[in-house]
Amino acid sequence: MTSPTEKPVKKVVLAYSGGLDTSIILKWLQTEYNAEVVTFTADLGQGEELEPARKKAELLGIKPENIYIEDLREEFVRDFVFPMFRANTVYEGQYLLGTSIARPLIAKKQIEIARKVGADAVCHGATGKGNDQVRFELGYYGLEPDIRVIAPWREWDFASRESLLAFAEQHQIPIAKDKRGDAPFSVDANLLHSSSEGKVLEDPAVEAPEFVYQRTISPEAAPDKAEVFTIDFEKGDPVAINGEALSPAALLTKLNQLGHDNGVGRLDLVENRFVGMKSRGVYETPGGTILLAAHRGIESITLDRGAMHLKDELMPKYASLVYNGFWFSPEREMLQAAIDYSQAKVTGRVTVKLYKGNVTVIGRESPYSLYDQDLVTFEEGKVAYDHRDAAGFIKLNALRLRVAAKRDARDAK
Repeated sequence: MTSPTEKPVKKVVLAYSGGLDTSIILKWLQTEYNAEVVTFTADLGQGEELEPARKKAELLGIKPENIYIEDLREEFVRDFVFPMFRANTVYEGQYLLGTSIARPLIAKKQIEIARKVGADAVCHGATGKGNDQVRFELGYYGLEPDIRVIAPWREWDFASRESLLAFAEQHQIPIAKDKRGDAPFSVDANLLHSSSEGKVLEDPAVEAPEFVYQRTISPEAAPDKAEVFTIDFEKGDPVAINGEALSPAALLTKLNQLGHDNGVGRLDLVENRFVGMKSRGVYETPGGTILLAAHRGIESITLDRGAMHLKDELMPKYASLVYNGFWFSPEREMLQAAIDYSQAKVTGRVTVKLYKGNVTVIGRESPYSLYDQDLVTFEEGKVAYDHRDAAGFIKLNALRLRVAAKRDARDAK
């Protein structure tokens, strides 16, 4: 609510899914703030029909000109997912950041719409316990420093699910039958992944039931025959599968299907949230899991050792920035510039084999390959390599070890 020191909110842009929670937020903004609401619904490849969101918004009194629905799939993959994968980004050794990477794009579009319609506030539906509130709001402030941010879950007085449903009924907000009880778990999805959290997944000692999985068949149910295909890369980004050029979103969609069919990309994870607690989630990233393996495969022959190892050292910092919501920070942009520079010659073809949940790179080739068969062969090569040179190399590297060993031997007497 507006405090005595704050100006009243006249117009607010709401990140609106069309679901029950954001519909309640929409009506709450109208009743508590007496504000004009503009809804924004993003198609990030979550696999849901978005027109019902338009009809729901109209039903709740939103003018047609204040309803924005945008297909962001290509922009999402091209400008957010692919740059992240150039860094081989993995949070805490496992998580491919499917939810994290979607938030800055939604925030960016909300700010663009706010500028267009003259809104003085933006609103999201993230709870006060999760990471998304941080990601959204860091995005808002990074793009529009003086924007007013409304976070209903931190403001309203609803103490239970029942009180939320009562508010919905009071204001004639349609409630699906399965929403009247507690859902078994919550799901967030986009073209990169799906994530499931809560309820039946809250005990990390208990295996997730099979019905939780949205994007993959189980590895046990996958075909007994391996699937082999190629991925072509240009400057670090995938551009074709089996020689067929595809747009970023179409390519990721194809990889998702290949991963789905072979049980690839499941992850049961307990992670450390930015806000300080641990949470257990089940993530499915079929296409991303394949892409990560393939990208590392093409880098293995095109990147110099020093550049590759430096990238691996920078990656955890980059991953934390994405996870914690600092996509629009100067340090993320600095790291991105270094990562993108490293990809100038990461071009070529990788052959991938999928089998019952496993991804294996079985071939890689590039016009910029640094792999020299004459250097590594056990046969007599054309390139001069004097094996005797290794003796001096080893002795120089062993010098400090020998000095320390002599000291320890002397002290032991």
